[in-house]
Amino acid sequence: MAGGLLNVSWVLSLLCVLQMVETVSGARAPSAGAHISSQFPAAGVSQTSVVDCREVCGLNASDRCAFVRTNPDCRSDGGYLDYLEGIFCHFPARLLPLAITLYAFWLLYLFLILGVTAAKFFCPNLSAISTTLKLSHNVAGVTFLAFGNGAPDIFSALVAFSDPRTAGLAFGALFGAGVLVTTVVAGGIAILRPFTAASRPFLRDIIFYMAAVLLIFTALYCGRVTLAWALGYLGFYAFYVVTVVLCTWIYQRQRRRSLVCSMPATPEILSDSEEERMSSNTNSYDYGEEYRPLLLYPETTAQILVQALNPLDYRKWRTKPMYWRVLKVFKLPVEFLLLLTVPVMDPDKEDRNWKRPLNCLHLVISPLFLTLTLQSGAYGVYEIGGLFPVWAVVVIAGTALAAVTFFATSNSEPPRFHWLFAFLGFLTSALWINAAATEVVNILRSLGVVFRLSNTVLGLTLLAWGNSIGDVFSDFTLARQGYPRMAFSACFGGIIFNMLVGVGLGCLLQISRSHMEVKLEPDGLLVWILAGTLGLSLVCSLVLVPLQCFQLSRVYGCCLLLLYLTFLVVALLTEFGVIHLKTV
Repeated sequence: MAGGLLNVSWVLSLLCVLQMVETVSGARAPSAGAHISSQFPAAGVSQTSVVDCREVCGLNASDRCAFVRTNPDCRSDGGYLDYLEGIFCHFPARLLPLAITLYAFWLLYLFLILGVTAAKFFCPNLSAISTTLKLSHNVAGVTFLAFGNGAPDIFSALVAFSDPRTAGLAFGALFGAGVLVTTVVAGGIAILRPFTAASRPFLRDIIFYMAAVLLIFTALYCGRVTLAWALGYLGFYAFYVVTVVLCTWIYQRQRRRSLVCSMPATPEILSDSEEERMSSNTNSYDYGEEYRPLLLYPETTAQILVQALNPLDYRKWRTKPMYWRVLKVFKLPVEFLLLLTVPVMDPDKEDRNWKRPLNCLHLVISPLFLTLTLQSGAYGVYEIGGLFPVWAVVVIAGTALAAVTFFATSNSEPPRFHWLFAFLGFLTSALWINAAATEVVNILRSLGVVFRLSNTVLGLTLLAWGNSIGDVFSDFTLARQGYPRMAFSACFGGIIFNMLVGVGLGCLLQISRSHMEVKLEPDGLLVWILAGTLGLSLVCSLVLVPLQCFQLSRVYGCCLLLLYLTFLVVALLTEFGVIHLKTV
């Protein structure tokens, strides 16, 4: 267990370093949540010189391009494309409907990229890592999947806490994401694949989550966060992870003892063992099915490379209906690029999906992709000493490592260190998801500017949904592939991580810079509605799930979706002044 925890810490630390590099540089992380502070003045710009970007639609058509180029509120620091500039500078005013239509199609294609990446690359590597480290589904859910889903939101919260005016917005975003994940995502998992939740892990997660919400609510009520409170948030999450690992170890020890003594298993232990067998055998998906060689004779290195990079199975193509073929045509470019950049390890296969020429190629291309993805490629083109670009250093080092690996291994047998490719694939696929989600949210924000949506409406709808894209695709894919318990654990573990680490680390960094406690200014009644709805959803789950004997049915999932729709209606009516709530 100590070795497994060491590997977990290594991957989490690596991810933290990669994202922290972007945060320290003053830019936002390339993620959906990175646009929390996009509605506020940039550093170094006086507030009087900043005009709301939504005012662009009220200007003359000839003035709109200059407005979006010079107004700091219209700038998008993250992502590869400037969608607002594209609408108002490269399309005439009469072709605005065409621009919106093209953006809508590009948005759908980005959703397709997210789905393919999560289904065939992110989740398989996550499963391989948890199998290699002998982690239970619950532990994997609150560590790897929680961090993979929550890292973008965490580092965008760090940026939001750097400005006192956006600290309250960071709280609102974290509460809003919590409501969405614990209702829509958790309810969707129950609808897709009803299952029996393990009683003790469920109660543990829900109680810890309620405690985390209470701690954050207390900070909002007091209007400040001190150094002790910031360290307390981080310590409380560390205590939560230790509790998860300890509970899993105790459970496994009890199960081994019951098997040795030949005692009848308790209902919960029996449910867990059945779930493990179903997840690993009955419901497992063969991720390499489309890429198996058609002939079973020894292949050359070139043939192995061609087969491994071929995303199309011609036998399946002939038997599938027309709509599947059309969708596959759109998937082919994405799948080819993902196969080229993301290694996938499958511990259920005899060769563990070892493709020597392609895996050696991954040692060059995957680090290069990581370098070009960080800060939208800014670090990749940076020249060391003004002479040598960073991407060239990465290519040289990767080529040397690939050459050593190629000549030290064989095509037929995977090397002992092949499990490291699962970590590389997990990191690369996570950055694929982050990059695609960044573009999604940039498009959504641009559409919000065009249609003149308020900050509150934009945050509750487009941005909130965009921030949870990674959660939705990752957790729903895990549920469909037979891992509903891991996905359900990630709903709570991920949002606890976002809330405690986001607030704790964000406030800690702000206190270390200013040497003063963080002042909080909640943005009206909406933050309190968010906190109340989140608390209500947790209380309902704490009461209703045990009453159903921990059976998460489709009815339970539909109730969670109805709760979110009710919250959305109440929040919007409150924002527009239809519902008046008296403040104390």
